[in-house]
Amino acid sequence: MTTITKPARAPANPNFSSGPCAKRPGWTLEALSDAPLGRSHRAKVGKAKLTHAIDLTREILAIPADYRIGIVPASDTGAVEMALWSLLGARPVDVLAWESFGEGWVTDIVKQLKLKDTRTFAAGYGELPDLAQVDFDRDVVFTWNGTTSGVRVPNGDFIPDNRAGLTICDATSAAFAQELAWDKLDVVTYSWQKVLGGEAAHGMLILSPRAVERLESYVPAWPMPKIFRMTKGGKLVEGIFQGETINTPSMLCVEDYIDALEWAKGLGGLKGLVGRSNANFKVLADWVAKTAWVDFLAKDEATRSNTSVCLVVVDPEVKALAADAQAAFAKQLATTLEKAKVAYDIGAYRDAPAGLRIWAGATVEAADLEALTPWLDWAFAEAKAGLKAAA
Repeated sequence: MTTITKPARAPANPNFSSGPCAKRPGWTLEALSDAPLGRSHRAKVGKAKLTHAIDLTREILAIPADYRIGIVPASDTGAVEMALWSLLGARPVDVLAWESFGEGWVTDIVKQLKLKDTRTFAAGYGELPDLAQVDFDRDVVFTWNGTTSGVRVPNGDFIPDNRAGLTICDATSAAFAQELAWDKLDVVTYSWQKVLGGEAAHGMLILSPRAVERLESYVPAWPMPKIFRMTKGGKLVEGIFQGETINTPSMLCVEDYIDALEWAKGLGGLKGLVGRSNANFKVLADWVAKTAWVDFLAKDEATRSNTSVCLVVVDPEVKALAADAQAAFAKQLATTLEKAKVAYDIGAYRDAPAGLRIWAGATVEAADLEALTPWLDWAFAEAKAGLKAAA
């Protein structure tokens, strides 16, 4: 095998984790100096910060004026769970799963909520289920972008305008990097620590008027934990969507989210963010196109994520290894790069096929990805040399 010289130039920022993701370029702790620490989130200053965060969210994501935007606890998972427990049960459900988080929503709906009239449309890692089979007279639950598979829906065209059911969309690794079809979505959730590189533990829950109507007209059959309750006396608790959070938020994290939103606004908003993510993805796509040992996990080019880029080793000698040896080889790649301090946390998700997962969202610099690719080739050559030595 051809020897590859260890690259001389390393990425300036080696943080390519898919969550929490890299902070915005130029971020420092001083950016959070205006956080009202030690103050109540219900005080005028705290409420103003939370409201500002919601207003900026609406502006940058171009969320329709009649959609509610709430800051909720427990990250994206908490936001999705609030939606599932509060809204499902009024209609039959179709749930889509093509990676680990979608599979988690299947478990919640079928085994925890025990909704009998549920249909599951599943696909293996790297593929989408047949979207044409989904019945939108039923409530539909799906992820827009599969963080652990690198597979996304190409657009919202598969959702009809005249749907009778609600669409509940986990968009945590899509929001701020991909165009979301708001007119096709009734519930959208995401977390701060993905595309904007914010801090963890807070989620966003966005509701269409149709979702609000369901909340005000339907009472689930099961007990509702306090942290999930969004109505009182049959009416939406509007304060949740005006900065009056259900539980105490971290004002430091709120300030960090506002800082990221202001940075995004300075880029030109959503258009600038999507452009950066697409440019980052192109760096990796161009490298994959000329590199024989690696390929995308996502088989269809139209469904490949521009944020959580999942890669598999397709070198024939490695593919000939047993599954556990292939997994060990991929893990060695990630470990070698981490030891070299050029790429942190880029191993495939624990439930996904063995490989690498490189975050290419808007807070990552294209120059850092360009610097990374020679290191990927070097790490592969090192691992292959180890294989030959052990043979």
